[in-house]
Amino acid sequence: MLLSIAARSAAVAPGLGRRAASAIALKYSNAVYGAAIKQSPQALNKLHADLALVANTISTQPEVSAFLSNPTLSASERASALAKFFAKLDSAAPKKDAISDTTKNLLSVLSENGRLGETQGVIEGFNELVAQYRGELDVIVTSATPLAKDILSRLETALKASQAGQKAKTLKVNPSVLGGIIVDFGDKTIDLSVQSRVTKLNNALQRMCLLKK
Repeated sequence: MLLSIAARSAAVAPGLGRRAASAIALKYSNAVYGAAIKQSPQALNKLHADLALVANTISTQPEVSAFLSNPTLSASERASALAKFFAKLDSAAPKKDAISDTTKNLLSVLSENGRLGETQGVIEGFNELVAQYRGELDVIVTSATPLAKDILSRLETALKASQAGQKAKTLKVNPSVLGGIIVDFGDKTIDLSVQSRVTKLNNALQRMCLLKK
């Protein structure tokens, strides 16, 4: 299968650092995304729903998280535990809709390559690809205090008009920004915070002091 071939190329020697692990996870993300999109948009949506269920199960059931992150399990032990995990996912799926073969294949390949610990990173990378496919961006708005509803409404209208996203998906409160907002979307940042202006003022004053010496 295409997914197996593409993902197996990501198997490398153990002992790599976090940056390398993230790169490996992204290779699996790209492989499974490509396999799903070649089938149909419906297959992509199904995989997206499946992996959301997988992510939720990992975050809410410590024993599942422990299994995925345990590097000491043998191949047969991983296969046995994975079969039980599939059954758990099938029973938890909405309307008893069994998880897709693509989802099972992804987790099986991760298991065979000893990369189950990369599962969450693979899902995160896959979600980013789906968001790009749908024309969405992960928008993060940081403010010193919670935004009033009228301000948030105007911000969401501006984001929609700029095609940065349908709405502000994540709202964060960070008192250190002092006032104003910081908007992060994609690889861009718009810093309209008071802290940014204070920093610029301090830098300008420091340059003036240096020139006087």
